[in-house]
Amino acid sequence: MSVTERRQSTLEGFEMDNLWIAALDAADRKRIEPHLSERPFSQGQLLYDAGEAVEDVWFPMSGVVSLMTVLDGDRMIETAAIGREGLVGVTCGPMNGRAASRAIAQVEGVSACCPSDVFADALGRSESMRAALSKFTESLFAQVQQAAACNAQHRLDERLARWLLTIHDRADADRFALTQADIAGMLGVRRATVSEVGSGLEDKGLIRRGRGWVEVLDRKALEAASCGCYALMRGVMKDLGVPRPHDGPH
Repeated sequence: MSVTERRQSTLEGFEMDNLWIAALDAADRKRIEPHLSERPFSQGQLLYDAGEAVEDVWFPMSGVVSLMTVLDGDRMIETAAIGREGLVGVTCGPMNGRAASRAIAQVEGVSACCPSDVFADALGRSESMRAALSKFTESLFAQVQQAAACNAQHRLDERLARWLLTIHDRADADRFALTQADIAGMLGVRRATVSEVGSGLEDKGLIRRGRGWVEVLDRKALEAASCGCYALMRGVMKDLGVPRPHDGPH
């Protein structure tokens, strides 16, 4: 068996772990499945940077990828999180645009990857695929808009609860690797501030923290502690008929 055949065979039975691919009809799946290869990603890995022409479309089967808006001085803040419900790199579609944001693996996982030119060709040949992508990008845009409003208006404890719920949905586990530095970078605040606010959630029994990890203990209470943005984001996905990541508990 060739290396290519071995890489493809590892995807058999796994590519459906990506909900966006699984929701396609058989004809559309056949347009991209022969071109998929399995690619693991580690926490903190840069998938592509803002301004780059993206070479691959990533379909996470596990793990979480954060889309980061880059600010001056190379500071950045998360504006969207994508797990097995979606795809990363859609800015390299038929218009061959460049990435508007930085894509960084937030929780390690495995992705099915398709060359961007193959994906663009498949979109050009299938109206149903274009419709599926349009729904996903609309929900992603809604997530970006809601995150921007949330970051500007809501208390940090509410934002932290919302962000942890977003990661929890996609991590497929109650405990996941996260440092205070990771959280501070995602929320655009100082580490000391994250430590103080996180202690508040921990004292209430909502989460537990250790060196380099966070565990969700009380999902319902964490939802109650979050601002309304979390429920609004989930509602948009439901209204659009977009596959949603898992609800807790896991």
